[in-house]
Amino acid sequence: MEAKNLTRNILIGMLLGVVLGSIFYSMDLAADNPIKVFLIDGLFDLGGSIFVISLKLLVVPLVFVSLACGASNLGGGSSMGRIGLKTLLLYLFTTAAAISLALLVATFVNPGEGINMANTSEFVAKESPSLKSVILNIFPNNPIQAMAEGNMLQVIVFAILVGISITKCGDAGQRVKGHLNDWNELIMRMVMMLMSVAPIGVFCLLISLFSNMGFTAIIDLFTYFITVVVVLFIHFSVTLALMIRFGAGLSPLAVIKRYSPVMAYAFSTSSSNATLPITLKTVEHKLGVKNEVASFTIPLGATINMDGTAIMQGVATVFIAQAFNVDIGMAGYLMVILTATLASIGTAGVPGVGLITLAMVLQQVGLPVEGIALIIGVDRLLDMLRTAVNVTGDATVSLIVARSEDKFDQEIFDKAG
Repeated sequence: MEAKNLTRNILIGMLLGVVLGSIFYSMDLAADNPIKVFLIDGLFDLGGSIFVISLKLLVVPLVFVSLACGASNLGGGSSMGRIGLKTLLLYLFTTAAAISLALLVATFVNPGEGINMANTSEFVAKESPSLKSVILNIFPNNPIQAMAEGNMLQVIVFAILVGISITKCGDAGQRVKGHLNDWNELIMRMVMMLMSVAPIGVFCLLISLFSNMGFTAIIDLFTYFITVVVVLFIHFSVTLALMIRFGAGLSPLAVIKRYSPVMAYAFSTSSSNATLPITLKTVEHKLGVKNEVASFTIPLGATINMDGTAIMQGVATVFIAQAFNVDIGMAGYLMVILTATLASIGTAGVPGVGLITLAMVLQQVGLPVEGIALIIGVDRLLDMLRTAVNVTGDATVSLIVARSEDKFDQEIFDKAG
C-alpha cells in the first residue's frame, strides 16, 4: 500500500471510529445489550487489542537487531559516544522547553481557578524508584529476561554491547552482522505487513474507546483539557518546527507530510513503544536518517523522551495548585521544570510513568498528590495527543543528530516526497 493511500485510510479509520463510537455512546446502551456485548466490547475491542499486541510483538526484536546493526556500523568508537551525548542533551532540552511552555501558558490561562477542592480523593500514587535503583536498572544481568519483560533500556545497552563486539571479532563478527542484517530485513517486512491492516486496527481502537467514554469527560474539565491541547499544539508547531528548520535544515511541512502515518499510529495506540516499529521504519525509509543513528535515537526516545507528558505535568501542576488554593511561587515552578526534566530519564521503563512522574513533581513542590484524581477522567484522551507529540520529538532529534553526523540521506528524503 502506498504511503499516501495508507495515511488517507488511517485518517478515515480514525474519523469513522470517533464518529461511530460517539454515536454508540449517545445511545446509552445497557451493559447486556447485544450491540455492546458482541460488537463494542467483543469484536471491536478484540480487533483493537490484537492490533496493539501485534505492534508490541515486533518492538524487542526490532530494537535489538536494528541497534546491534547500527552499533556495528559505527564501530563503537568516539562516534557512538558523540551520538549518545547529542541525543541525550537534545531530549533533555525538548522536555525542559515543553514543560516551561506549559507552565507559562497555564499560569496565564489559570485552568484551576475557582475550583475549591478538599483532600477527599482516593488516588494512590505508585512509589517512585530511587536514583540508585534507576541507574542499576539500566544494566541487564539477564538479557533474555530484559527482552521478555520489555525493559527497553536494558535491551538497548545489550544491543550496543553486541554491536561493538561485532566490530572486534573479525570474520566471525562479519558473519554475525550478515545474519543480523537478514533478520532486520525480515522484521521490516513484518512491519510492512502490519501497516497494511493499520486502518482497521485504528478504527477498532477508537470506536471501542469513544463508545465507552464519549466526550462528556472533557466538558467537566474543559479549561484544563483545552489548555493542554493548546500547549501541545504550540510545542508541535513552533518548538519542534523551529528545531527541524534550523537544527536539521529541513522544511517542517515536508517532514510532517512524510511522518503523518506515525503520528496517526501514536494517536490511536497511546504508546510510543507500540508505535516504535513504525517510527523506526519511517525515520529510516521516509525521512532519510541512516540506520546507525536511527537505531539508537528512536528506541531511546521511545523510552525516555516525554515532551507531551511534560506538558501535561506542567499544566496539571498549575491546575492542581489553583484547585487546592496553593501558591507554589516562582521557586516552585523552577523546581517543577528541573524535577520533570530529570524524571524523564530517571523513571524510564517504569509502568505508568506519566502519573508517577507527576506524583514526584507534586511531592517536590508540596502539592497534594490526591489532586491527580481530578484529571484522570480526561487523561486517556490527552494521552493519545501527547503520544503523537512524543514520537514527533523523537523524529526531530533523530534528524538533527543525523544531519550533524553526516548520516542523513537527502535522496531518500526527496524521493519520499
